[in-house]
Amino acid sequence: MENKGEEEEAYSTGKQAEINIGTIGHVDHGKSTLVKALTGTFPDTHSEELKRGITIRLGYADTDIRYCTKCPDPQKWTTQTICPHCGSETKVSRRISFVDAPGHEVLMATLLTGAAIFDGAILVIAANEKCPQAQTREHLAAMDAVGIQNIIIVQNKVELVSEEQALKNYQEIKNFVKGTVAENAPIIPMSAVHGANLDVLIKTIEEVIKTPKRDEKKDPRMFVARSFEVNKPGTPPENLLGGVLGGSILQGVLREGDEIEIIPGTRFGKKYVPIRTRITSIHAGTLGKVREAKPGGLMSIGTEIDPAYTRSDNLVGNIIGKPGKLPPVLEELTFQANLMDYVVGMSEKTKVKNLAINEQLMLNVWTAITLGVVTNIKKGNIVTVRLARPVAAEAGTRVAISRRIHERFRLIGFGIIQ
Repeated sequence: MENKGEEEEAYSTGKQAEINIGTIGHVDHGKSTLVKALTGTFPDTHSEELKRGITIRLGYADTDIRYCTKCPDPQKWTTQTICPHCGSETKVSRRISFVDAPGHEVLMATLLTGAAIFDGAILVIAANEKCPQAQTREHLAAMDAVGIQNIIIVQNKVELVSEEQALKNYQEIKNFVKGTVAENAPIIPMSAVHGANLDVLIKTIEEVIKTPKRDEKKDPRMFVARSFEVNKPGTPPENLLGGVLGGSILQGVLREGDEIEIIPGTRFGKKYVPIRTRITSIHAGTLGKVREAKPGGLMSIGTEIDPAYTRSDNLVGNIIGKPGKLPPVLEELTFQANLMDYVVGMSEKTKVKNLAINEQLMLNVWTAITLGVVTNIKKGNIVTVRLARPVAAEAGTRVAISRRIHERFRLIGFGIIQ
């Protein structure tokens, strides 16, 4: 399938985003509003999301972090091209992508999919509600499960409370994060809707969530977090564009024109078959069209795949790379399980029971979600699970483990593939 109609778009020469930062927290605590304050873009573009006022799918937006050479810290930090304090032109420090994760409890699996491509996270906690709310607790546990260490806490909506209430809520936050991965995370009081303390947050992002070292010489590997079709109804067949895959590159570089393989691929009958195709275009976040995509940040790549296969996030969880250079596709996983003491996200305190033979689990491996049945448990909590849908993974990969408790899957721990 050819991608026509793209030649008129000019290539961008701007800096590509270097890192992905997730915005996490309880529903309606102001995550999407914070992303809009930072980037100027409201990440909830899905029509159902705008109607219901919550994030359903992963939302994306990126921005340049900029600084003014004439203003002191922290006022010098901004995302504007002109300094809001002195009117000077600002300089670019780096470009970053935000992944806005849904806060609603039934969308936990979507959060875990997004977390696979986070380099750090901003945990948004509303000052006008008791802390922790159920999903605040669950989202922080998810960061632990997928191994996210760099966390900043935003105490949002301080404009709605008195100074006394804000201090009480601040203490609740401190008590809540004690003993967690976010124990020493900076806490920034903010009003996202008014942009108050935005400069302090931007300065903190620069200090806490550094760009990790990435190897552009390694074989490329991109994790698919969205897949979709861009053709409008009624497009004539000769103008149809191939399917689009969105996600993030962990290592290596992908270039326009590259031959790629997508694994595990798509289902034919009872088997999954890898897809081979060619990259026809690359868009780097909101930067626009580029000739090559580097690690970090969010990308969408146009392909020659029939768009029927990429519609409605059909290929989420796949890995993209050079043919024959990707991890093995596994129909069963063996991992060392590390279970939490208590189930998170529930109002009553419930201990996590040991895993059992024939128990059904939901597993997140990178951006893939799969169900499986426990077939074996060995000494040292080495668990083997037969998968309903295969995943591409290798030894050392982290797996988030959820089990069904009261009608829905809840996160109970993580595993390391053996």
